[in-house]
Amino acid sequence: MIKNTSYKVQVDVDTDVIRNQYKIEEGAFVTTESGVYTVYEGEWIKLHPQAGLGTNVGWARYIDSEYTAASPLSLANGVSTLLPNNKGTVIRSDSSVEYYENGANQKIIGSHLNDVYIITIEFKAQTPNANQTYLDLSIQNGGGVIENLDIALAYIKGNATTQVFHNVFQYYIDQNFLDNGASIYIESNGSTSTAWDIEYFIQKTQNYA
Repeated sequence: MIKNTSYKVQVDVDTDVIRNQYKIEEGAFVTTESGVYTVYEGEWIKLHPQAGLGTNVGWARYIDSEYTAASPLSLANGVSTLLPNNKGTVIRSDSSVEYYENGANQKIIGSHLNDVYIITIEFKAQTPNANQTYLDLSIQNGGGVIENLDIALAYIKGNATTQVFHNVFQYYIDQNFLDNGASIYIESNGSTSTAWDIEYFIQKTQNYA
């Protein structure tokens, strides 16, 4: 007669500092303060919680209330200008979520190194000379424009006609971004422009805490 036997094994919970001092042994399992790890092909692999499944993953929508159709943001020709958002209205997936600061720096921020985010930037704008004017939208940190986070947006609705602009960027958090945050800039080229009804929607898609 074959009987099924169950065993309950409770292992110690170590710190990650201690785990990193262990000898690498293929197939080893360790539970630490940050998760469950095993050794696979000579490296520690995190089994749980996996990146993108942590409680810090979520979204937030920030709606500016300062610049409106009656009082828009003025954009001089050829001058890079911070695209501000005073967080007049904030809608979050969780009360702990914060991906943007509207203080003196007005920067989007990251939580941890290698986190991944998606930001949707939306605003309304118009120009008196639509045939010769376009907008440059970019995300910049201390090192200047971040790679692949810069786009030219064309006016297609004519002179002095309100146009809704909408663009999505995906970005990850490197050390510079983590230390300094990043700012959203807009530049009108060819003529002046005005912008208003600015919104940021930021979603954290991977969490490496």
